[in-house]
Amino acid sequence: MIKMKDTLVKALLAHANGEIQMHLANVEVYLNHPVGIGEHSDLTHAIQEELDKVSRWHDQIEVIQKYLK
Repeated sequence: MIKMKDTLVKALLAHANGEIQMHLANVEVYLNHPVGIGEHSDLTHAIQEELDKVSRWHDQIEVIQKYLK
């Protein structure tokens, strides 16, 4: 039987990894199709914002792995 803690930790990690993949996909779009991104005149800043979000979720994964596993 799987413990509730294990289920919750697994869900938290899956969510964080999903968020990372979403933000990395945005970075790929910015890098490979910058002409199609009309609302972002400052692509460098937009990419930095996405990487900041990746960093947040990556840090959360490290905290979960260190303190909750």
